[in-house]
Amino acid sequence: MKRVLNSLILSCACMVLVLAPLSAHAEELIVSAAASLTDAFTDIEPGFEKANPGVDVVMNFAASGALYRQIEQGAPADVFASANPKWMQKAVDNGFVDKANVVTFAQNALVLAVPADNPAGVKSLDDLKGDAVKSIGIGTPETVPAGQYAKSALTAQKLYTTLEPKMIFGESVRQVLDYLSRGEVDCGFVYKTDAVKAGDAVAIVAEIPLEKPVSYPIAVLKNSTNSKMAQAFVDYVQSEEGMTLLEARGFKRP
Repeated sequence: MKRVLNSLILSCACMVLVLAPLSAHAEELIVSAAASLTDAFTDIEPGFEKANPGVDVVMNFAASGALYRQIEQGAPADVFASANPKWMQKAVDNGFVDKANVVTFAQNALVLAVPADNPAGVKSLDDLKGDAVKSIGIGTPETVPAGQYAKSALTAQKLYTTLEPKMIFGESVRQVLDYLSRGEVDCGFVYKTDAVKAGDAVAIVAEIPLEKPVSYPIAVLKNSTNSKMAQAFVDYVQSEEGMTLLEARGFKRP
C-alpha cells in the first residue's frame, strides 16, 4: 500500500511540473499601451499581478498609431490603451474592438516645454517664429497623438506651415522628451505628464489650448486569447487604486 501511495505522489508531482509552465503561459496578458502611459502602467502592473496571482502582464509601449498598426498586422495583444480616440476609433471601425467596450479612463494636457537652460529664451508660442529658435521637437503627426494634437493647435493659430521647416519629428512623445532632456532641440511639444517626469531637465513654458482635451480610451481586443483577464485589467485601471496611480503621474480623471 505504501508503495502505491509513493507512486501516486510521484505521479502527481510530475504532473505539476509538466503543467506549471503551461499554466503560466496561459495567464500571460499582453497590454499594448501608448508611450505616454509608460510610467503609470508600469506602476499599475505589480498591483494587478498581486491581485491576480499567476498572471504575467507583458507591457508593449509605443506610439498609439504604431500600436494600432501592430494590431492590424496580427500582433498578439489583449488590451489596447490609446493616447488618442482616433486610433481606438480605427480599431472599432476595422473590427478589432467592440465599440460598447471602449471607455475613456484618463485625460492629459499638451505643453510647450524647453530644456532647463532654455538657450533660445522661449517664453510663448509667438517666440517660436523668431530666429533664436532653430529646432522644435514634435511627434510625427501621422502616428503620434501628441504630434497630432500639436499640429491641430498650431494650425488653428496659423503657425504650423511657418514653423514646419524648424521641426524635428519624433517617433513617439517620449523621443521628443529625450530631445528636450538632452538639449538637442530649442523647445518641443509633449504631454504635461512627460514634462513632469523629466524633472529639472525640462521646464514647462505654456499649456497649449486644444479644441478637445487629450483623452485616453482603453478596451479589450476581440481576438484576445484571455478576454476575461483582459477585462479584469481594464477594470483595475479604472478602479480607485488604478486612478490614484494615474493621478500620481499627473493624469486627470475624465
